Amino acid sequence: MEMCKSVYEKIIEHSRREMPLEACGYLGGKGRTVVEAYSLTNIDQSGEHFSFDPKEQFDAVLTMRKKKQRAVAVYHSHPETPARPSQEDIRLAIDPEIIYVIVSLAAAEPEVKAFRIVKQEVTEEPVVVIDGLSTEEPENWEKQWNVKNSR
Repeated sequence: MEMCKSVYEKIIEHSRREMPLEACGYLGGKGRTVVEAYSLTNIDQSGEHFSFDPKEQFDAVLTMRKKKQRAVAVYHSHPETPARPSQEDIRLAIDPEIIYVIVSLAAAEPEVKAFRIVKQEVTEEPVVVIDGLSTEEPENWEKQWNVKNSR
């Protein structure tokens, strides 16, 4: 999965801002290239699990559709634990098409890792941080980055 540097920085900042609670949201883009973070409210108000605010979730999906994006990933933070899926994360992972991104703030430097979880089987996915790729010009993504929608 490729992720724009600005998105990478935004999810880390969101995670820090929500401490000691888990931050959460969607990562939108085309194909496997993430160009925008949709920060959502963790209505569980917990440092150990999260649930999206349903209205914000619906609004984020509508916005992605308008921008011709899709939800490439779900992200959330682990304020005090490593960037690996917890047993609850694995149990609740129901979409085999989506990537699950975890931002760990357990160490001095944040750690961001991505995973595919299919039938409770966890596979780490590489995260490649890239510069550029404006969210203002989605019609040019394919030309600029040779990105093809994987659906």
